[in-house]
Amino acid sequence: MTEKCPNGAMSRELSVGEVAERSGVAVSTLHFYEEKGLIRSQRNRGNQRRYPRGILRRVAVIKVAQRTGIPLAEIAEALAVLPHDRPLTVKDWSALSRTWRRTLDERIERLTRLRDQLDGCIGCGCLSMQECPLRNPLDTLRAEGPGPRLLEPDAV
Repeated sequence: MTEKCPNGAMSRELSVGEVAERSGVAVSTLHFYEEKGLIRSQRNRGNQRRYPRGILRRVAVIKVAQRTGIPLAEIAEALAVLPHDRPLTVKDWSALSRTWRRTLDERIERLTRLRDQLDGCIGCGCLSMQECPLRNPLDTLRAEGPGPRLLEPDAV
């Protein structure tokens, strides 16, 4: 339950349980996000985590980015330049979404190419390391010697 300030207003800080309940994210996930530097908390006199109310928007942004497939490391990098002492703004979200849009467009393009190559590959069924355009585009991996290879070598 949200604590009331002496003047009757709602407290500006939330417990980890309140953040979990309001954001739909498990307490352990919040601890993990904090460990990775995605969010920050303060400790009260009883050494309990307390979060500013603006953390709810930050957690929502993290969850949206994760749903689109953005790795946590990239999310952390993007959020690191934004202040933790205020809620994220529309301007902040616009900057983040522009950056992530480029990443998503590139991923969609790669997946579309992969899908289109997959149709042809299913027909031949070879999956040859030497010739298959899906496993070894333009036979570029031959020079690197034997061993496991990435399906999308240019994706790294």
